[in-house]
Amino acid sequence: MTQTVRTRFAPSPTGYMHIGNLRTALYAYLFAKAEKGTFILRIEDTDRARYVADAVDFINRTLEMAHIIPDEGPDAGGDYGPYVQSQRMDIYKKYAEELVEKGHAYRCFCNPKEKEAGEGHGGYDRTCRNLSREEIEQHLKDGTPYVIRQKMPLDGETTYFDVLHGNITIANEELEDQVLLKSDGMPTYNFANVIDDHLMAVTHIIRGAEFITSTPKHVLLYQSFGWELPTFIHLAPVMGKNEDGSTSKLSKRHGATSFDDLVKMGYLPEAITNYVALLGWNPKNTNQELFSMEELIHHFSLEGLSKSPAVFDYDKLGWINGEYFKSMEEDAFRQLARPFAGELSEQLEETWPCIAALLRTRLSRLDEIPEQIAFLKEMPPFDAGLYNNKRNKVTPEKSVEILPPVIELLESVPEEEWNNAHLYEILNAHIEAIGLKKGLALWPIRIAVAGQSVTPGGATELLYILGKKNSLERMKKSLANLMNA
Repeated sequence: MTQTVRTRFAPSPTGYMHIGNLRTALYAYLFAKAEKGTFILRIEDTDRARYVADAVDFINRTLEMAHIIPDEGPDAGGDYGPYVQSQRMDIYKKYAEELVEKGHAYRCFCNPKEKEAGEGHGGYDRTCRNLSREEIEQHLKDGTPYVIRQKMPLDGETTYFDVLHGNITIANEELEDQVLLKSDGMPTYNFANVIDDHLMAVTHIIRGAEFITSTPKHVLLYQSFGWELPTFIHLAPVMGKNEDGSTSKLSKRHGATSFDDLVKMGYLPEAITNYVALLGWNPKNTNQELFSMEELIHHFSLEGLSKSPAVFDYDKLGWINGEYFKSMEEDAFRQLARPFAGELSEQLEETWPCIAALLRTRLSRLDEIPEQIAFLKEMPPFDAGLYNNKRNKVTPEKSVEILPPVIELLESVPEEEWNNAHLYEILNAHIEAIGLKKGLALWPIRIAVAGQSVTPGGATELLYILGKKNSLERMKKSLANLMNA
């Protein structure tokens, strides 16, 4: 009988969803869906010192925006709940006590500083590991606080298989007698996640490579209970590119690193998810880079995962995001982009559809909009050098010749005919009549109304957007500046 795949995403509610965490959730979701299995959301909130009150809401909102929908979880329900660790305290106590009875764990009555040391490589000297039954009973009778520690093997090795990294072996003498249950009854991460993964029938554990060295402790717990091991997949880290060209683990110094921050910058959730999927995974038998969620599920397999670190490339994310903009319906993009335009979208109410249409094919993210259209509100400082264009053989002197007849022509255009199509028609006819190349004639017109070399749109589109009065005022002022330069 084929085993039903069950994966989980088990975040701690300690802040925003980092890109690395989002990728872990995405891969666990994609693998479960690709295998017709079940994806579980579990909230690991036992670290109360780092708990952030609204972090669970952020987790839920992020998963929803990324279209990563749990089959089981705190909100979805399921047969293996509760799905919040702080609601499972009795379960952890039961299994910790069971390990003590079996001789795989022991009560430690040492002072608090020593007790907390056992969660990492704190150097606990195993003082309480071999207490006599009488000493233990006396401590319990006296009400001495205690933690429960895992009794690690003192020699030999623990080996487990990882899908990406193969067999991983660690000498048991390197493993601390880690704390399983704290004196306040709270479980440690290394204990609770093993209990939960087993009881929730998780078959494949997909998580970051930082847990590779912790996994032998988990393997020994599985073995102590006589439980079958799940399949382990430890993902390589996501790196950021430093100014000197080197890489280091992705952090805020590289730029936005949380899903929420990227969305606020104007990256589409779908584009972020698409890009994150490619950070350490290559689809087989296709060079496709733009994927819907359904397509990601169809193509996803563990064989496509890389054990090498992936480097977060903001330019590549911008390219993918831009492609998503281009594929959007114009009306949908217009509404999406409008809040980023601020008050200008109201001032340019009539021409906003035209502006949005021009921006849609030029943006890599929405927060570029204010800079792209700032010139529509206020003309940049005059720069005669902008009228030099070698390719079109434009010079400031040539521009002084071209602009006056154009201004005269545009002054004769009725307000009701001031639209892009008509402006293009009459300017094109004028350019042909005087025998100039189109690039040579249109460059100074565009610079005269925009005051900058890069614009979202050509000369006639900008004339229409700015309107007759504003356009002519700008052109006349630019011409006067040119003549006095």
